[in-house]
Amino acid sequence: MKQTLKQIRHQYRRMRQQQRFGELNAPILFGNSFPKSGTHLLTQVLAGFAELGPVVDSGLPAVVTFDGPTGKQRTIEAILKDLRRFQPGDVGYGHLHALPEVVDLLCSEGVAPFFIYRDPRDVVVSHVFYVTEMAPEHVHHSYYKNELSSFDERLRTSILGRPELDISFPDIRTRFEPYLEWLHHEEVLSIRFEDFIEQPQEILGRVFDHVSSRGFVYNGEREAAIQLLRERIAPKRSPTFRSGKTGAWREHFNAEHTALFKEVTGDLLEVLGYARDSDW
Repeated sequence: MKQTLKQIRHQYRRMRQQQRFGELNAPILFGNSFPKSGTHLLTQVLAGFAELGPVVDSGLPAVVTFDGPTGKQRTIEAILKDLRRFQPGDVGYGHLHALPEVVDLLCSEGVAPFFIYRDPRDVVVSHVFYVTEMAPEHVHHSYYKNELSSFDERLRTSILGRPELDISFPDIRTRFEPYLEWLHHEEVLSIRFEDFIEQPQEILGRVFDHVSSRGFVYNGEREAAIQLLRERIAPKRSPTFRSGKTGAWREHFNAEHTALFKEVTGDLLEVLGYARDSDW
């Protein structure tokens, strides 16, 4: 089978790290996320482990449940094939539902899995900007940009989805539900995007400790390692970075959006810890 350029670069990076650290015996570091929830922020931090030990920024594409250009759900066989490309010490990332086969693989020995998520109100706002302005190849780009005439209409669509389509684009609650199971596996370190932004030192410490608990060995000082990881964070290097703000939904939601969101999501904000009740 002919190797892609990304695969060739992947093997070259592994060779360089072997020369530097010897055997690449660290766990696979996999950053899973709900889309528009800080994927690249987490991945930058995980890639920072390459400065601490036998870890490799694989450079392989995101492993996803849905194909972006077509919106079609990928087969479990295709997803597992992508995941099995990762070798010990590799850093990878993706947007993966908690399907039983995927959970079994990512929660197995030799993998340090993460799940980052974000306030769904901020997610739908970010989704509007991303699909409309930053992703011309996205299956919904033309509809958002050319058929919807205002931000309010686009935000309404990001909340309600487009259930009339043959491809899957349901409401925001339904989009979140297949990810919720990740919160219940002790092998997975779940992180809120907001905590990463507001308490970076604490969260980076948790990231370092989780990777160490899954088999990564570092002989230096823990605090020095955490500081190095913090220096790796550069949001503007992300191709999908816009503002990185928390709570920006307050600037965009009107009374109709709030009512629609509450109707559609039910207790989702309470489940995720973003609200105590429906009075927000």
